[in-house]
Amino acid sequence: MQAELAVDCTCELGEGPVWDAAEGSLIWVDIDGRAIYRYWPDSGKVHKAETRVSIGAFALREQGGAVAAGAGGFYFLDIDTGELQPIADPEAHLQHNRFNDGKCDPAGRFLAGTLSKRDEPEAAFYTLDPDLHVRKNFDQVKCSNGIAWSPDGRTMYYIDSMTRKVAAYDYDMATGELSAQRIVIHFEDGPELPDGMTVDREGMLWIAEWDGWGVSRWNPNTGKRLARIKVPSQFVTSCAFAGEGSDLLYITTARQGLSGSELSEQPHSGGLFRVRTGVEGTASFLFRG
Repeated sequence: MQAELAVDCTCELGEGPVWDAAEGSLIWVDIDGRAIYRYWPDSGKVHKAETRVSIGAFALREQGGAVAAGAGGFYFLDIDTGELQPIADPEAHLQHNRFNDGKCDPAGRFLAGTLSKRDEPEAAFYTLDPDLHVRKNFDQVKCSNGIAWSPDGRTMYYIDSMTRKVAAYDYDMATGELSAQRIVIHFEDGPELPDGMTVDREGMLWIAEWDGWGVSRWNPNTGKRLARIKVPSQFVTSCAFAGEGSDLLYITTARQGLSGSELSEQPHSGGLFRVRTGVEGTASFLFRG
């Protein structure tokens, strides 16, 4: 499969795509560009709003707007204006860390993890409950990244990119507690690192490959790669299906760190791409706080 360009937005670090079913639009962030984008496929319209800090991830709220995680902790986010309202910063004492990836679970909690800019295991993975209480799930993380749940919600999948592995946890939907960690996918030695991910209705994982020029589909029950999407960008960051039952996968990319000659060979790096997978996807969950 080959992805096609949807929006030539030249993000420095495009990330965190979320499909807004109510608006019929795809929303994503440019972390280093401090911006949030919204794209309406039917009209081709694109809206961009600047944010005053780097936002790594967000989730739409049931009551409108979004909850986000980025430099400085958790926020409420106005997608149209980029305005941020602080909620909590559990790592205010760690100046070399910032929040990176995050998603809502089916019960409406927002889970997000941090990364260490020093590439040290000093980051962690948190839950923001609907009552805005923050709790730490685990630490000793270098670069918290992709999160997904099995279709039945009983298993959470998690990526710390620097481990080159995908971990699975038993997930208690009533409490949000994690247990029984095990490794289900191991990326072999190579340049690519597992980054953001999503899950389809068959329970298979779609994993973006940083420095890997693509997105791959994996069976978490066997640890085997099933398919691969080629993306004309070296740094592929994350992916999301365009709503429940859709086989249209949107893919974010980055252009940070690319030289002039590299950009001439991959001029659309940092853009938003899409591809028909032939497999039905799952919808994003909403924050209930």
